[in-house]
Order: sequence, then C-alpha cells, then structure tokens
Amino acid sequence: MIVDCLIEESRWQAVDLEALAEKAAAAVAARLALPGDLEVSLLACNDARIADLNADFRGKPTPTNVLSWPSEERGARVAGEIPLLPVAGDAPEIGDIAIAFETCAREAEEAGKPMADHVTHLLVHGCLHLLGFDHEREADATLMEGLETEILGKMGLADPYSDHH
Repeated sequence: MIVDCLIEESRWQAVDLEALAEKAAAAVAARLALPGDLEVSLLACNDARIADLNADFRGKPTPTNVLSWPSEERGARVAGEIPLLPVAGDAPEIGDIAIAFETCAREAEEAGKPMADHVTHLLVHGCLHLLGFDHEREADATLMEGLETEILGKMGLADPYSDHH
C-alpha cells in the first residue's frame, strides 16, 4: 500500500509519521492480501485542523484523534462479515486519513504508551475504515478490533484494547 503523506503540523516529524504510516499500511495489506498498488492519502495535522474537518464532515466541532474518508462504500451488509475488499484492477485510491498531533500525544500519555505505538494503532484503524471495516455494530466492532490486535501483534505491538476489557 502506498501512503501519500502531507505533513501540516511539524511536530509529527519527531515520530517519523511517514515511516509509521508505511509500516501500518503494509501490515494491513499483508494481513488482508490486498493488491500492492493501493493508495492512501494521509494528512498529519493539529487539533484545530481536525476539529474543522470533524465539524465539516461529522457535525462535531471538536478535535478527535483520527478521521477517515473511504473513496467508496465497502461496508459489509451482514454484521461481522469481511467487507468487499479491493482486488487487482480496482481503482487504487482507497481514501484519505487525517490524524491530529495533540489528541494523539495526549491519548498516548494518558494510556502510558509510546506515541509511536498509539499512532501505529490509529493508522491501522484508519486503514481498516478505508477498507469498509467499522465499529457501529457489535459484531463489526469485534471483527475490527480483532484484526487490529492481530495486525499490531504481528508488528510486535501490544493489544490496544487490553486496557478496555
């Protein structure tokens, strides 16, 4: 998976976001056996910018950690099933992700996790959203969280949901 990274917030340079994004996207692509030419656009911004985006697209004028905009609707019709994943020959662009520095830094600190680990989780989460995974229905949330945990585990990272169960 190819990640086109636009860094608006210079503090992202300290965590080497581009490298984290490439690794996260590659891990998602490997786990789901996706074509190698898929493309994701990543906006590395601050809380003010993501609050504007959140207001514009979700009607919530507050900062959040990550937002994603899939290029097409891929969600599974039946709760807990794998969405319709892209195959070779499909349009390579799967969507856009925005990630906010201050919120991610605060969440990582509150959870006692390295910033890079938390950001990697959010990037895996965002990529899965672009592919049609979501957490609106319980069965879908279980599937998505399980995939995130498995993918991050293969990357040598702890289960991000272990603190929540």
